[in-house]
Amino acid sequence: MKIIELTAENVKRLKAVAIRPDGNLVEISGRNGQGKSSVLDAIWWALAGQTPIQSVPIRKGEEEARIRLDLGEIKVIRTFKGREDGTFSTSIVVESQEGARFPSPQKMLDSLLGQLSFDPLAFTRMDGKRQLEALKRFVPGVDFAAIEKANRVDFEKRTDLNREVRTLRAQAAGIVVPADTPAERIDDAALVAEMERAAEHNGQIERRKANREAFVADVDRMREEERRIETDIARLQASREALQTKIAAKVKQLNEAEALPAPIDTASLRERIAAAREVNQAVVAREQRDRVEAQARAVEAQAAALTTAIEKRAAEKRTAIEKADLPVPGITFGEDEILLNGVPFDQASSSEQLRTSVAIAIAANPKLRVIRVQDGSLLDEEAMRILAEMADAADCQVWVEVVQSGRSTAIVIEDGQVRGAMQVAAEAAE
Repeated sequence: MKIIELTAENVKRLKAVAIRPDGNLVEISGRNGQGKSSVLDAIWWALAGQTPIQSVPIRKGEEEARIRLDLGEIKVIRTFKGREDGTFSTSIVVESQEGARFPSPQKMLDSLLGQLSFDPLAFTRMDGKRQLEALKRFVPGVDFAAIEKANRVDFEKRTDLNREVRTLRAQAAGIVVPADTPAERIDDAALVAEMERAAEHNGQIERRKANREAFVADVDRMREEERRIETDIARLQASREALQTKIAAKVKQLNEAEALPAPIDTASLRERIAAAREVNQAVVAREQRDRVEAQARAVEAQAAALTTAIEKRAAEKRTAIEKADLPVPGITFGEDEILLNGVPFDQASSSEQLRTSVAIAIAANPKLRVIRVQDGSLLDEEAMRILAEMADAADCQVWVEVVQSGRSTAIVIEDGQVRGAMQVAAEAAE
């Protein structure tokens, strides 16, 4: 479906134009400010809904404007009416060849539109990411946004996990463990218990020793007492005999007492306890390091799983792209750009970029075979030849805005009208 006829009245700079395209390359030429852009805007405004319409669509000094597109199978009429506050209202009618009106005209047009606003030259000036976004529509069944979101989430998680791994590794490296540290801890509790038993044993010896010393002191006191008593034997004979008996008993008990055992050397036990504690401290350090390293390995495994997930999604995306029916042979998707025959698109030659962009624009409009080029004056003669050849080969209507054209079929706009129509109108007025 292509444009058979365009008529527009009071649209932007246009007064009244009626254009019936001759061929697939439709050149709209004329000096700047004469209404060339208004012609291409009129096509877009008639088809694409209210969103692209500019704030002042009606020619200055007029109250109404009208666009009519004859597409063969259907006719589209959009009207604009100005309001007192400077705003405007707009309405649209879509009729079949038989004159029947579609109840939801914009919905019907949306089903025909691909990306009419897609301008091949504008595409060549996009950065790699925007070009990539434009081509994603040709890969069905792949939710690129969901994939990129999931990858961003996993990448951030993986970054955090790798940071945690580095922290844990640094902690593990900072824990000093002697080379000869045994695998198991020493039971220093048993040594402590042995130390306690030794202390009790030695305490008993000390107590018994003290008792014996007390016995000796008692003997000394008794002997002193004996000497005092001897000075008064007559008076204290009975006491002397009693004391002698006690002394004899004490001496006998002392003499008959078993020899004191040798004290246990607690210094060696203290050394063994200190050594055990030193070993245990090293074992604890190694256990701590092993735990930290185990945590690091676990976190590394999580990071690896995220990497696998990211790579899997990337592989699925590559597979979908490889299976997709892209409009140009040799075009593929890079990370943040498109590639043409393995080379970044912006490094391709001007003719390759033009051919690729036009092919994409044509493929994006499978039903309504109309695309527009607003900066056609930037194209040289060779580029215009390529554009005309591709338009004919794809049977697609390309509307191009240029300042000058050497083609006889070019439509010249002057002061808001088609130049030929102005002459006809003047002759009719005479």
